Amino acid sequence: MRLLVAGVFVVAVLGAGDVFGQGDDAAGQPSDTGDGTGVTEPSVPAPPAADDVLDSVTRFSDAVRARMPDWLRGEVFGIEAWQYLAAFLCVLLAFVLKKVSDFVFERTIIPAARKTRFKFDQLFAEALYKPLGVVFLVLGLFGAVAMLNIAAQSEGVRRFVVQALKVALAVDFLWFVFRGVDILAVYLQQMASRTESKLDDQLVPVIKKSLKFFVGVLVLVAMLQNMGYNVGSLLAGLGIGGLAVALAAKDTLANFFGGLVIFTDHPFRVGDWVRVGDVEGTVEQIGFRSTRIRTFPKTLVTIPNAKVVDDVVDNKTAMPVRRVRVSVGVTYETTADQMEALLEDLKAILRGDDGVDQEFIVVRFEEFGASSLNVRFQYFTKPVVYDEHLAVVERINLAVMRAIEARGLSIAFPTHTVYFEGDVAKAIAGRRGDDRR
Repeated sequence: MRLLVAGVFVVAVLGAGDVFGQGDDAAGQPSDTGDGTGVTEPSVPAPPAADDVLDSVTRFSDAVRARMPDWLRGEVFGIEAWQYLAAFLCVLLAFVLKKVSDFVFERTIIPAARKTRFKFDQLFAEALYKPLGVVFLVLGLFGAVAMLNIAAQSEGVRRFVVQALKVALAVDFLWFVFRGVDILAVYLQQMASRTESKLDDQLVPVIKKSLKFFVGVLVLVAMLQNMGYNVGSLLAGLGIGGLAVALAAKDTLANFFGGLVIFTDHPFRVGDWVRVGDVEGTVEQIGFRSTRIRTFPKTLVTIPNAKVVDDVVDNKTAMPVRRVRVSVGVTYETTADQMEALLEDLKAILRGDDGVDQEFIVVRFEEFGASSLNVRFQYFTKPVVYDEHLAVVERINLAVMRAIEARGLSIAFPTHTVYFEGDVAKAIAGRRGDDRR
């Protein structure tokens, strides 16, 4: 199975080389004119592979035409009837080959790859079979055009057909390579999952995008060069305009270097709960240009890396423990002895809970409030995840309520006492006396 997949891959690479490469003949080399003067002149470059294919199909078309009966040589819009039939058969054959290829991959190759212990057999087969089907379609359309003999009517049309074939095969090859990069990203992600560091988990998407960009540029350059463009002059022109581009891309460069700072200094990682300026949420993605944070209302905020680096970053996930500060007030009917006993009960509650960090526990009678005797207790929970943290807080609060009830005390609420003097007080007292009678 692996040999089959590797063989198909080699054929695809060699086919792409035929598309991108020029002929190995002495293209552009001087040749003697044969007039005895010793003067040389440049020879005509050797035709590329696509031109050779088109010429071969054209010669085949002429040979077929010589054997066609007269009734199939009738012209419609300047094209003979048998050519329409041949073009239709080319397209039909292309669709049949694509369906056969899909059937073989879906029913035989991919199921067989799933049974192997090597997972990437299946991934490679799934990445290959769709681009391979597109190759059949492209070649079928190319054969149909060649059978219609449209390219032979004009050099411009011929050049367009040849270049269109090159572009179509190059794009299909690029699609296959992109799917191969996705397979490589899966492999790298598996390797990253085996390590304790989260830095490599963040680098895998960046490597994936960078590889796709690099391969895309290479294919584009090769395609432009094959189409007759002077890539060297194009790159030189880009060098001349590099200063203007750098000035225009100042913010982009700042964000790029900001991304490098985040990757090297790692103030946070993917999955961390952070607060950057006014934005608070969970980090979903760290790229070279921006960082994406999923807020608690489930909105997605994209922050340029330059702003992230310049702003204050509060990493909540980095908390080893999480602080809790609570103030509870009891009524003024509470005696000093009752208060002392209550304080000991609250300390015992905090020291007996497994979710409370024992290194820092504070329980103190803090102040005489306006309507209550306030007790301040402060501690840290071991869980820092929000829901688990609240579960510990809830458990402690319920235990505090039960301790207050067990001492016969009650939690105070804001109250006001109003004193009346003089005639008003006497009048109220008289009314109350009358009501009692």
